Amino acid sequence: MLDKQTAASKQPTGYNLLRSPRFNKGTAFTAAERRALGLEGLLPPAVTTIELQVARRHAEIANLDDNLQKYLVLSGLQALNETLFYAVLMSDPATYMPLVYTPTVGEACQKFGHIFREPRGVYLPISARGRIKELLGNWPEKDVRFIVVTDGERILGLGDLGAGGMGIPVGKLALYTACAGVPPQYCLPIVLDVGTNNQALLDDQLYIGLRQHRARGEEYTTFVDEFVAAVEELYPKCCIQWEDFANFDAVPILERYRDKICTFNDDIQGTAGVALAGMFGALRITGKKLADQRFLFLGAGSAATGIAELISLAMAREGVDLITARHRNALFDINGLVVTSRTDLADFQKPFAQDRPLITSFVEAIKAFRPTAIIGVSTVPKLFSREVIETMAAINERPIIFPYSNPTSRSECTAEEAYTWSNGRAIFASGSPFPPVEVGGRRFVPGQGNNVYIFPAMGMAVFATEAKRVTEDMFIVAAQAVAEQVSQDNLASGLIYPPQSRILDASLHVAEKIATAIFDQGLARVPRPDDIGALIRARAYRPVYAG
Repeated sequence: MLDKQTAASKQPTGYNLLRSPRFNKGTAFTAAERRALGLEGLLPPAVTTIELQVARRHAEIANLDDNLQKYLVLSGLQALNETLFYAVLMSDPATYMPLVYTPTVGEACQKFGHIFREPRGVYLPISARGRIKELLGNWPEKDVRFIVVTDGERILGLGDLGAGGMGIPVGKLALYTACAGVPPQYCLPIVLDVGTNNQALLDDQLYIGLRQHRARGEEYTTFVDEFVAAVEELYPKCCIQWEDFANFDAVPILERYRDKICTFNDDIQGTAGVALAGMFGALRITGKKLADQRFLFLGAGSAATGIAELISLAMAREGVDLITARHRNALFDINGLVVTSRTDLADFQKPFAQDRPLITSFVEAIKAFRPTAIIGVSTVPKLFSREVIETMAAINERPIIFPYSNPTSRSECTAEEAYTWSNGRAIFASGSPFPPVEVGGRRFVPGQGNNVYIFPAMGMAVFATEAKRVTEDMFIVAAQAVAEQVSQDNLASGLIYPPQSRILDASLHVAEKIATAIFDQGLARVPRPDDIGALIRARAYRPVYAG
């Protein structure tokens, strides 16, 4: 964090101070501060505590009926008073996370040009090739540790939203801070604007991005290379998180840079980590081993293969041969089961191809493969039909049902459907939140397999250790650390993730475990302390006004 002397040297005064989100306290400025900083007369005379300011915002937001309006109120607060914004989020994370990120952020991205207010982050258009370092240099903070970047092509399950995808990096980085204490001044949201193929956006006079079709091939690759080189030069301790890129770009980008710089792809690795955490939680209910499970994925993109690969690596840690482990993960897409005889497979799908006849019915694939768990990453709603759930329940005492597609409108099934159609025997988790469900006199609390359990903690661990790389093993460690925090009471209600109400404590625990792995692997840039947990807690941001 900035020390007080540095912060004071940058602090504006007077009216400009009230427009500086990093330093603004609003009505919490004391009488003495108002005199010293030229604020007298610019604020109403009452001096309030941050607790009262939080209560005021709670009441304001609670009185709104529309979640997008709530999102806009919170965005406006972030642009006006950063400390208060995070104090609000951290006071009730279970309520506010769905407003600043999924599912509300999906609608915000769809309507981004129509609700655009204050600019936030950096927009790097491909029309500025050759000057990307110059544009990045316009960002006021010179010690950036985290960049979340998207090209807007595959926003959640909503498709190509172009420059409107900026809502994703902004929301993700807000959760870095609110959920794991990464100081916000080190975070930078970025859009790589390479155009859009969404004709509705190109025809919309309020669209905020380049009005051209997407760049492809060498032009695209060269642009991404220039971006990475600029980040490396300007911010040598920075970790780049790739977010919501189309599969055919996401996988090659991760492969190109993962062993060269500190980087990860949250859609591939973060999703895999939270899915594996859910599996570890589910297995605490069934009492079975990961090595004995079989997984069938609805969807065969980078999210599915990322989860399948991390599960396979975790199985290998339990003694299963890696090739055997991969074959216990089967993929099913629009053309049917991914089998070796198919000629349409991408390279990243081939390790999971089954040596069996092609099956084009998902229900028949369940009957043939006999999975203990089905995982939905298709972004197509309602594909986990009653027949699918009943078939899983027929072959498993406790079928594991994970419809992970976001936002809620894209979920493969609802919690109520999974519990009802399985007669309350399903172990359920979803990508978007669902309310509690009562079936047969029992109350079930659905878990949300939200990447928020993984990526903020990963960020905090990388920040505290100044890690040089992010490895697959760190995501397995993170998954184990998430699952071990689920209480027996949680498991009894069907909840297989820690309650979001205590996400900060959970994330700091996960960050400590990841940081330990970073030190063990020799990837830290700072000396190993005697107490790694103390290091994590000491670096964590707290939303408290500077005295």
